[in-house]
Amino acid sequence: MRRAGIGVRLGPEGVIPVPDPPHASAGPDTAVDENRLEELIVEAQTALPFELPDLANRCASALGLGTALIYLVDLQQQLLIPLDESLEPLPVDRSPAGWAYRTVTPRVADADDDVMVWMPLIDGAERLGVLAVRTPSLDGVRMRRSRMLAFLFAMLITSKRAYSDWLAARARTSTMRLPTEMLRAFLPSHTIGSARCVSTAVLEPAYDVAGDAFDHSVVKDILHTMILDSMGHDLNSGLTTSVAMAAARNARRGGGDLADVVGSVDQALAQWLPDHFCTGVLCRLDALTGELRWVNCGHPPPLLIRAERVLDGVLDSPPQPPIGLAGHLAPAARQVHEATLEPGDCVLLYTDGVVEARDADGAEFGLDRFTDFIIRSSAAGQRPAEVLRLLIHAILDYQRNQLRDDATILLFEWRPQFW
Repeated sequence: MRRAGIGVRLGPEGVIPVPDPPHASAGPDTAVDENRLEELIVEAQTALPFELPDLANRCASALGLGTALIYLVDLQQQLLIPLDESLEPLPVDRSPAGWAYRTVTPRVADADDDVMVWMPLIDGAERLGVLAVRTPSLDGVRMRRSRMLAFLFAMLITSKRAYSDWLAARARTSTMRLPTEMLRAFLPSHTIGSARCVSTAVLEPAYDVAGDAFDHSVVKDILHTMILDSMGHDLNSGLTTSVAMAAARNARRGGGDLADVVGSVDQALAQWLPDHFCTGVLCRLDALTGELRWVNCGHPPPLLIRAERVLDGVLDSPPQPPIGLAGHLAPAARQVHEATLEPGDCVLLYTDGVVEARDADGAEFGLDRFTDFIIRSSAAGQRPAEVLRLLIHAILDYQRNQLRDDATILLFEWRPQFW
C-alpha cells in the first residue's frame, strides 16, 4: 500500500484505521482547482439522484483523489448497495465497507496498486452508507478531503432522498406491501441525536410491517420519543398508527405538553377511526437535566438500563387504557409519570413481538435474552444504532426470519457533555 506519513497496523478484517496528522500541509501534487470544485458544488444543488455517482467521481478527481463510489445501506442494514447499478452489493457484516459503516470510522484497504478509503456517510447521527474513495496514495491531506467529500455527499443524499423514488428503490431488496409503504412514509430517520442524547430504532419485518411504528424528535434540549402497536396486521392497522403519529406530531409542534399530545392522539383516533386503537408509550426527556416524563397506554413498560444492568420496575406505572378508545372507555385524563435519569442511562421501548419471537421448539426469545443482548453489546463498545441492528438480526435469526408479529425497538441514551 502506498501511503505517506501514517503509522498503522493491519486489522483483523484486512483494513486499517488511519489517523490524519492535525496540521498536514498540501504539497504540489495535492493542489485543488477551486474554480472547478465550486462549479461542481453548484451543479450538485440541481443534480438528479441518479447523477450522483458520476458527480462523486468528478468531485473526487477535482480534489486529487481519483475515483469515488457511493453505497447506501438497505432497509434491513444487511447490505451496502452501490448507486452505480453495474456493481454488486457488499455485506455489512463481512467487508471493509461494512466495518466503516458499523463503527462509523474510516477504514483503508489495499486495492491493487492503489489505496481504498472507506468513509462512513452520516446525516447527523443517522448512518446512510459508505463512500469508497480510491486514490494512488494516502496522506493527511487526502484523508481529510475524503472525509469532506463524504460529508458533502451525505448531505446531498439526505436532501434528495426525500423526493426521490430512485434512491428509495435502491435501498430495497424485496417488494414492499401497501400497508408498509404507507406506514414508512411517516417514519423518521432510524437514529437522531445531539451531544447530550441519542435515540435509535429498528422495525421488522421491514417489507411487511403494518401495526408497529416509532417516532423521535429533538426540540431544542427536549427529546420526544414514541412507540406504537396497533392491533391487527392490515391496512387499517397501518392507518391507525399513521393517524396516531400525525396527531402526536401536530400536538407537539403546536407546543402541547406530554398530556396534550396523548390527548390529541386519543381524540384523533376516536374521531376518525372509532373502531381502532393502539397501545403505546410516549416519553419526553430533558437533555439538560435528565428529567424523564412518560405516559404508558396499555403497553409493555419502558426498561431502564443503568451501569450494565436492568433496574427492574423503575419505569413501571399503573395500567392505563390503550390510545383511541371512545365513549365510556376513554380515560378522563392521562397520568404522566416522572423520573430522573443519571448520565449514561438508557431507556428501552419495545413491542411485544420482540420478546414473543419463538424458535423452532416454541421457546420465546424472552425479556431476559433481549436485555442481556443489549447490555453485552453496549459493554463491548457498540454504538446504540449498531446494538439494535445486531439485536433485530438476532431476533430474526431466532425465529428463522419469519416473525409472527411486528417487532419494534427504540433505545434512547442520556449522555450529557459535562457529567
